[in-house]
Amino acid sequence: MKERGERFIIQNEYIYLKGYKDFYNERLKLEDFRGDIKKVFIELESLQQEEYVKKTIVQSRAEKLGYFIEAGFTLEAIVKGYYLGTDAYYFCKYKELSRFTSEKWGEEDQILEGVKQKSRSENGKSGSMLQIRKATIEDANNLSRFYASVFPIYPVPIESPEYVTQQIKDNTIFHLIEENGIIIAAASAEINREYKNAEITDCATLPSHRKGGYMNDIIRSLEEELIQNQVFCSYSIARALSFGMNAVLHNLNYSYSGRLKNNCYIYDKIEDMNVWSKDLSRVCAENSADTAIN
Repeated sequence: MKERGERFIIQNEYIYLKGYKDFYNERLKLEDFRGDIKKVFIELESLQQEEYVKKTIVQSRAEKLGYFIEAGFTLEAIVKGYYLGTDAYYFCKYKELSRFTSEKWGEEDQILEGVKQKSRSENGKSGSMLQIRKATIEDANNLSRFYASVFPIYPVPIESPEYVTQQIKDNTIFHLIEENGIIIAAASAEINREYKNAEITDCATLPSHRKGGYMNDIIRSLEEELIQNQVFCSYSIARALSFGMNAVLHNLNYSYSGRLKNNCYIYDKIEDMNVWSKDLSRVCAENSADTAIN
């Protein structure tokens, strides 16, 4: 989907950079890098000069934190365990004041505080008799129509059957719930095979079926498949203005670990996004303990 953005790799005898030019969301994402840090910054500064870039996001390991602070980047979030068990730090830098300024930050703080005050249910299951199943390529048309009906605006072209098909082919797992042959809720886990992590994303429920607990069930189902594949770092990036989605992640024992300011276009405008992460190996340990006790 080059019209929305394009992936890039820059490598030579000194450096390696991998990232995404996100034209649609007007941001540059540097997802991985190694080599001579001074030459990494030279390449990064060159990429930042492109006209579409209003925000730069860099994922960094701990040992490089000082370099980005010195270069004027701000730490906005952490994904715990991202790099085969070590943390990823999300540093950001802005070109324009309008992209840096968030008018909803105070409101989002209040929403987050309200979410954290909620007690967690013990099993988090809805009790619904509807079955969860894994999507196949044959579901791409129905999934794309479902997402188009829920999200007027979305950071990626999820309304395209071709995009959904490619995602399924490229290590993304979709789980869904149907009622009378109609998809009422769905979510995905986008797996990074190199670093053994997965982003829980594309979480959506039809407005008529919200508050039914379906998303709790779907994410638990995705987690079970991730564990089977020995993917133990699970994280999610949720709209900071969405009490419901943040409450789901809190209920499922995800830990809040930062907020990405004016991160992407979603729902009906550009929005701040909360970052949540979870160590799925602890779920395995807890389940093992429960089995031993029983």
